[in-house]
Amino acid sequence: MAAKNSPMALPMFLAYSVTNGITISMILMFYTSETVVLAFVSAALMFAIMAVIGMTTKKDLSGMAQALRAALWGIIIASVINIFLRSSGLSFMMSIISVWVFSGLIAYDNQRIRNVFKQTGGNVGQGWVVSMALQLYLDFINLFLNLLRIFGGLSRD
Repeated sequence: MAAKNSPMALPMFLAYSVTNGITISMILMFYTSETVVLAFVSAALMFAIMAVIGMTTKKDLSGMAQALRAALWGIIIASVINIFLRSSGLSFMMSIISVWVFSGLIAYDNQRIRNVFKQTGGNVGQGWVVSMALQLYLDFINLFLNLLRIFGGLSRD
């Protein structure tokens, strides 16, 4: 864990977060404020629930992580294919599947954090902490963006 103690980890994470915030603010311009608030509140509640599940469950979620990563690769491949197909139905279905995948990853990542802290007594390097913060940040952002697509698609119909 201490090997991942790069002094650049935190500044890079902050720079990425700012850049991502600018990008997301541009995306939000295409949605109503009601849709954005609904997606954000839903994502925050789902994140909190899945984090608690990940932190408290006795079941080992590491087996689930492999299936979630495979599903994530499937979503990435389907997204590339959908660039050419331009199917709104496929896009909507991928958003629904993505919500499930990122919800599972939130639970798994929180359990992994809990387990590492138990094993090391909290003695982990800053690089690892930043890496896990980035992981949870990406889980939340992807959950939020997919809920935004779902709610935005529903409000247009």
